[in-house]
Amino acid sequence: MNAPPPTDVPACIEAGAGPDTALFLHGIGGDSGSFADNLPALPEGWRGLAWDAPGYGASAPLAEMTFETLAAAAIRLLDAQRVRRAVIVGHSMGGMIAQEIAARYPERVRGLVLFATSASFGGRDALFRMKFLADRLAPLDRGMTPGDIARPLVPSLFGPEPPPGALERAVASMAALSSATYRQALNCIVHFDRKDDLARIACPTLALAAEHDMLAPPRTMERMAQAVPGARYRCLAGAGHLANMEDPAAFNAEIGGFLQDIPRQDPDRT
Repeated sequence: MNAPPPTDVPACIEAGAGPDTALFLHGIGGDSGSFADNLPALPEGWRGLAWDAPGYGASAPLAEMTFETLAAAAIRLLDAQRVRRAVIVGHSMGGMIAQEIAARYPERVRGLVLFATSASFGGRDALFRMKFLADRLAPLDRGMTPGDIARPLVPSLFGPEPPPGALERAVASMAALSSATYRQALNCIVHFDRKDDLARIACPTLALAAEHDMLAPPRTMERMAQAVPGARYRCLAGAGHLANMEDPAAFNAEIGGFLQDIPRQDPDRT
């Protein structure tokens, strides 16, 4: 009889097969299902994993959520999946975790896709961070749930004409989030700052923006690409912050092209 998996290993979904692995990390209101339209479209020879971050979906929560503990959780998942080196595809908060992994565990990272994200939260403006946190925590303090917050918030994360199905899926994923984990994530995200580490990223990197993204505007993503040696920059036309759900064909084409350009190395799985 097989032993059950360790409870501190995050849950994930997967698609595809081959010696190469891409790990997808969702944003603050997402889950592994956020990438359901993307994993099956990876190029031949690539296996895609999409995690439920700790406290999300089927993953156990962390006692303390920091970028250090989140990066360590991602490494535990790669270890459990017997993946030595992976391309990390991070969306929004997931893109911040991807940068944390690259800084702390560069030997585990074969490439980076930094999608609709930032190198530091709110620049270095402490007042902005305090106001953001107070504004986001206030509804929770009044007893609202992430589900209550999702319906008015999620449409702003899409472009001008979001597909109805994608909109409903995004609302459902945020509604499934517990208030405790959402509160943890909000308190965590405001402390992120890896801006000074961008120049030290030594792996192939794609900075992927979306035209109508108000949270990680294209100009922010373009500056990030300029700070990473050799990075490429792309912008998805017509889409917003959740472009991977809004226009999966365009998103998948950019991810696929990037993965196909990564030099083939020894098999990732040990």
